[in-house]
Amino acid sequence: MAEYGKLARTAMSTAKLLAFSPAVATLEGQWHGTQTVLLEFESVDAANEWYHSEDYQRAAKLRHAAAECNAVVISGL
Repeated sequence: MAEYGKLARTAMSTAKLLAFSPAVATLEGQWHGTQTVLLEFESVDAANEWYHSEDYQRAAKLRHAAAECNAVVISGL
């Protein structure tokens, strides 16, 4: 995952890291992840552009090979 981190940081030039937690306390339902990352973008469009960019998709391939992941975009924060 070190290579993923390097590639992801390069691709994150338009994102602001708001939070990273290696463990979450699930209050309701099931949460399958072991870590959570919260990023802020200027807009939903900017988040989608970042996620679908060639730079991030190179990183995402490594992440998908190493872990089961979810990604969501939430507007209005």
